[in-house]
Formats: sequence, C-alpha cells, structure tokens
Amino acid sequence: MSGYVQGLISLSCINLIAVLGLSLLTGFTGSFCFGQAGFLAIGAYVSALMTVKLHMPFAVSLLSGMLASGVVAFLLGFPTLKLKGDYFAIATLGFAEAIRLLIENLEKVTGGSRGVPSIPNETHLIALVPITLILVWVMRNYISSRHGRNCIAVREDEIAAHAIAVNVFRYKQISFFVNGMLAGLSGGFLAHYVGFIQPSMFGIQKSTELIVMVIFGGMHSITGALLSAIVLTSLPEVLRAAAAWRLVVYGTAVVFIMVVRPEGLLGSWELSVASVRSLCSDTKSLISKCYKKVFHGAA
Repeated sequence: MSGYVQGLISLSCINLIAVLGLSLLTGFTGSFCFGQAGFLAIGAYVSALMTVKLHMPFAVSLLSGMLASGVVAFLLGFPTLKLKGDYFAIATLGFAEAIRLLIENLEKVTGGSRGVPSIPNETHLIALVPITLILVWVMRNYISSRHGRNCIAVREDEIAAHAIAVNVFRYKQISFFVNGMLAGLSGGFLAHYVGFIQPSMFGIQKSTELIVMVIFGGMHSITGALLSAIVLTSLPEVLRAAAAWRLVVYGTAVVFIMVVRPEGLLGSWELSVASVRSLCSDTKSLISKCYKKVFHGAA
C-alpha cells in the first residue's frame, strides 16, 4: 500500500473518530454542536505538549488529551445544555473560538500562533484502524441499547421523554461528554500524525467540516458517518488535479446531496446482516419484476 493511500486512510479514521461523537450528540441526541474544533484543539495540544515537553509515552499523552477534552465538555455541559436549539449551537461556537484565542495568547505554554513543532509521528495505521473500528462497534451497540433509545427519545421530544421518566439533562450530558472524549482522541491522533499543530487548524471551518460530514452521511446513521468520513476526506485529494477548482467541485457535491436528499445519503439506514439480506431480497425482487415486464410483456 502506497504512502498516499495510507495517508487518506489515516485522515479518514481521524475524522471518523470526531464525527462519531458529533453524530451521537447531534444526530441521535438532537443537540446541534458547533464547537467540535475546540475539543479537537484541547486533545491535540494536551497530548502534543505532554509528548514534546514532558516526554510522556504516546499512549499516556493520547489518554491525557482525551480525558482533558472530556472533562472540559462535562463542565461546559452544565451551563450550556440547558439552552435550546440555536442558542446551544452559538454557545458551543463561542467556546471553540475562545479556546482558539486562549491557545494563541498562551505563547509560553502553547507556542502561540507559531504552534507546536517537532511532534513525534506516533499515529500509525496498525493501531489507528483497529481503534476506529472498535469505537464504531461500541457506538453502534450504545445506540442500539436502552441508553441509545433514550437519547433518540430526547431528540424526538424532550417533554415526552421527560414524561416517561427519561432524565433528559443526564443523557445530554453523557452525549456531550462522550463527544468531547472522542474529539480529544481525534485531536491527539491528528497532532501525532501531522507532526505540527497551530491554532488556525482549529477554527470554525474545522467545526463546519465535521458537521457537514454528519449531515452528508445521514444524521441518524453510524454507517452514514463512516461513509461520509471516508468520502469527504478523500474527495478533495482525489480532485487535487483540478487545482483551485477542487474545492468548488467539493462544495457543489455537498450542496447537491443536501438539496436532493436532506436526510443524508443513508438517512437512518444502518449496515447489518438483516439489512443486507433485506437489500438483497429487494434487489432480487426488482430484477425479477423488470425481467417479467421486459420479456413476458414483449411476448
């Protein structure tokens, strides 16, 4: 496998980890978050600084960044998760920008706008791919569990969920905490993959990119999140030959999908043995009907 393909797979996995948490929070719990870049930044900087300045092992640095981001999300959830709709989205957007500006101004610790260079390249496919697949499996199981169904109930109608004894705030807090943890893990992997981080990497465009991935694949589908992370990470690189026009084509493709299919490519569909059997059965039935219509109809 070429280094180019390995790079695309690595970036797809890193984005997917962040998208999984955002999918749980936004797609399954119904809290629209625009602050994902802030959690990525916390995970990236904490893990990078522990590796570069404290010379800690990669696994310890990665877990530290993950926990730091999760704790910040947990604490941030107390004042923000009581907000509804757009107000929560705006609050998380403000949080992400505050984190970016804080990193820029703490020059003695974070290096300011110059960033943190010479981060060891510890992110390798041999560990990244299995961890990503395990996280996808865990998330699928969580969504299918009673707790996942409670999250969906909160998304559909908070008042009705509260009426059937679902602790609405608790499930929002859990989703926000898990989202922060996964974003921090993604940021740690990213820092140790590119070998250099700076505040401009974690602006509003990064949060927007991850939100688009959630919507593009299907807000109510983990399989959709997996598909969109691969497609939208690879598409700009595939179109690199088009030079400046590649971003125009990328944006046009995203807008087209959102207009033609607002629920995303897969909607609420999930890949499973039962769904594959159903798809095969439907395809077989469709082929049979077409065959009878063409040949028997002609006769």
